[in-house]
Amino acid sequence: MNTYNKKDFYLVGIIGFLVGWLVLLPVKNLGFTVTPLLIAGSVIGFSLLAPIALAVLKLLGKFWPVLEQFGKFAAVGTLNTLLDLGVLNLFILLTDISEGTTYSGFKAVSFLAATTNSYFWNKLWTFQSGTPVTGKEYGRFILFTLIGTAVNVSIASIVVNVIGAPGGVNPKLWANVGALIGVLVSFMLNFLSYRFIVFSKDKEVKQII
Repeated sequence: MNTYNKKDFYLVGIIGFLVGWLVLLPVKNLGFTVTPLLIAGSVIGFSLLAPIALAVLKLLGKFWPVLEQFGKFAAVGTLNTLLDLGVLNLFILLTDISEGTTYSGFKAVSFLAATTNSYFWNKLWTFQSGTPVTGKEYGRFILFTLIGTAVNVSIASIVVNVIGAPGGVNPKLWANVGALIGVLVSFMLNFLSYRFIVFSKDKEVKQII
């Protein structure tokens, strides 16, 4: 497994920058005032934190090599999570709807937007498959993305629509709690399926799927 280079730290800095902006959407939706100071703190803070986190994983990767690849996946996953939450909260901000079947529709669209972003980042950076996009590979990605989408949306919808917000908890906050729980469960599912099936270099696996 390749160790991180300058390009990796540059790219993860871009991820941190984008996360710093995207996180402001759920913050705004939860009723907090988004001030210029908060914007600067968020954007600069995440832009600096991301390379630091990658540097820590580089050190740990000397003992557990898989952590290097997982570190990239975690960075991309963080971006995808905030893109997911950003799109979801944008819909909520525009419609003031944070529950019911409409919420489930919002969640499906936001998750699919995040996973489309995920495909290109993971193919080109995390797993570095080194091959052009093919129908079979993209088909595998869509298959496991749809499985992840179903798991993500189902869990988020159960938390929001079945369990429901506890007494005194803001429904908009609970909508984000549901989204995060869905993301956490699908996160590991996606890592395993992308690593061992979608972008696997094992030709036998690719021929079977």
